[in-house]
Amino acid sequence: MTATDNRAQPAPEARANDYDSFAEAYSTDNETSLLNAYYERPAMLSLAGDVAGRRILDAGCGSGPLSAALRDRGARVTGLDSSAGMLELARRRLGADADLHVADLGEPLPFADGAFDDVVASLVLHYLEDWGPTLAELRRVLRPGGRLIASIHHPFMDYATRDPRPDYHATTPYTQDWTHLSGQPVRMSFWRRPLHAMTDAFTAAGFRLTVISEPRPDPAARELYPDDFQDLSTKICFMLFVLEVPPATGSPA
Repeated sequence: MTATDNRAQPAPEARANDYDSFAEAYSTDNETSLLNAYYERPAMLSLAGDVAGRRILDAGCGSGPLSAALRDRGARVTGLDSSAGMLELARRRLGADADLHVADLGEPLPFADGAFDDVVASLVLHYLEDWGPTLAELRRVLRPGGRLIASIHHPFMDYATRDPRPDYHATTPYTQDWTHLSGQPVRMSFWRRPLHAMTDAFTAAGFRLTVISEPRPDPAARELYPDDFQDLSTKICFMLFVLEVPPATGSPA
């Protein structure tokens, strides 16, 4: 536009998944929400089990609530996220010396082969169209016998709530407008895929599937969210997996 061109220009369309633009609001909601604080995060921690002394990569760590919980249980945690704004909040939570990295899970990771005992990927894989390169990198940075613990949108939830319903067997994009964070719509974009496409991707990347979990909310939420607790207790929302890297040849299984 030239200096003499005074015509009004249309506002740019909001960028999807722009966590930097609502980092504070999302982090605040995540602390106490039923879905995060009393459903997904307790389920992830339960599957992780005893993590004392384990080197854990929190892939898509956001503002760091899962990292903090794992560290409180004795793990040595490294966090990465594509949002600098979320990582700034994570640093406030975890301290100036926290090992945090701005990184895109669609790109090669800045870590050595076998650097971690576990990777946790909390509600992040459903942002990716192609899981292949990401899973290959996560497997690379895990030691033999290491684990990937991942939570995702349940594939049937994403199928049943779309109108019109998509082809269940296809990998398809969809969007949502989140309005619960600040009252202004926040455009979010995801990919849904059938369960068999997920397990095929895990196997193709060299993982061994050991657990599929469809959790229920933490009973502690019953009094805090009586109506929503009952509703969530009888429905599906997220699905969790535990995947192992096979031991090195010659090692005990």
